[in-house]
Amino acid sequence: MAELTIAVDDLSGARIAEFLRGHTEEMRSITPPGSKHALDLDGLREPEVTFWTVLDGDGLVGCGALKELDAGHGEIKSMRVAGERMGQGVGSTLLRHIIGVAVERGYSRLSLETGSFGFFAPARGLYAKHGFEVCGPFAGYREDPNSVFMTKVLGT
Repeated sequence: MAELTIAVDDLSGARIAEFLRGHTEEMRSITPPGSKHALDLDGLREPEVTFWTVLDGDGLVGCGALKELDAGHGEIKSMRVAGERMGQGVGSTLLRHIIGVAVERGYSRLSLETGSFGFFAPARGLYAKHGFEVCGPFAGYREDPNSVFMTKVLGT
């Protein structure tokens, strides 16, 4: 296993498009239509979103994004780790990177929405391990039994 590289990605490559297509299809198969909040490629290309890929050598092993909600609040979007790499620290490495960027930008809070189903338990555990706590809906989200909202206060 080579050292992981995290790099900003402009989402123009076929490999990341296919990786995200797999993510979207998986989310669609698990989450009811009105509860799916994953951004598509165009949404991830919006100017308020920074998107990263995680590479192990030449292999694409993960991705994630940070969306600026306002000058002090960011949202984690599209965190995904390749199935064969789950449990190997890729998610933690990327999450620490995103938290670091949020701190550098001066955000006071970082939030996310994830699923409430058992499938999402490892993700919720990862976020909790890094100091995220369950909270109410934010940034236009609504209460939804299929969603869990989490937030982390930064800089304290």
